[in-house]
Amino acid sequence: MRFLIVTGMSGSGKSTASRVLEDEGYFCVDNLPILLLSKFAEIVLDDETGVNNVAVGIDIRSGETFKYLEEELAKITQMGVKYEILFLDADNATLIKRYKETRRDHPLARGARIEDGINKEREIIAFLKADADYIIDTSNLLTRELRGKIIKHFIKEDEARPFHVMFLSFGFKYGIPTDADLVFDVRFLPNPYYDLSLRNLTGNDPEIQDFVMKYSQSKEFLDMLEEMLTFLIPNYIDEGKMGLVVGIGCTGGKHRSVTIANKIYERMRKMPYNVQCNHKDIDK
Repeated sequence: MRFLIVTGMSGSGKSTASRVLEDEGYFCVDNLPILLLSKFAEIVLDDETGVNNVAVGIDIRSGETFKYLEEELAKITQMGVKYEILFLDADNATLIKRYKETRRDHPLARGARIEDGINKEREIIAFLKADADYIIDTSNLLTRELRGKIIKHFIKEDEARPFHVMFLSFGFKYGIPTDADLVFDVRFLPNPYYDLSLRNLTGNDPEIQDFVMKYSQSKEFLDMLEEMLTFLIPNYIDEGKMGLVVGIGCTGGKHRSVTIANKIYERMRKMPYNVQCNHKDIDK
């Protein structure tokens, strides 16, 4: 088990770091009461909990009980838990700017200057920074850059969650899926609906697939769609996106959209992503 203490300056990105860790499978608890830390460690050590990696967010929001942190850390060390400390920091100017943008007060600066609260906080948590295993200065980091650093340090390559791609066929007459990131309209393709022998079949049937794919524009569209997605997905990943829903629509969501969704799925599933295909309106 990896037991990680996520701490640092208020406004330095601790919440973002915790979200990244949670997305990657860590059991995350934020602002755990200090006096419960050793008890919490005892609970997660139990094999029956099924917890593999833990991230506990601790900072000066704990108030007066923060002074007991060193004692609680000593207790979990005695229990055989080898904890690590991730300390997130940023310079005063950046922290002040972030507080101004969010229009929030610093926890230690109620009614006083933000910088006074920041300086007081630095003094209180200095021992944590001195003992930290990892220090990340977020002053000049974009969110995606912080995410990359967190994954690099705390996620094994074989444990990283693969990028998820869902190809979702649908019928425009039933509405565009609300979770679609990209939407492609294939109503420009010839419609097998008007062939009475094909009307009751779907894009899962070979007859419909043969009908749709015999036209050159179908093959050309697939080639261009594959090329575009091959370009886009690595850039989405670099930006910190976790997944992509690609909506492919025709009039009723039974023939053309299903065929194209199936075909692009077959092409893209060879890529190192978690690729799935689903047909929203095929039974309507």
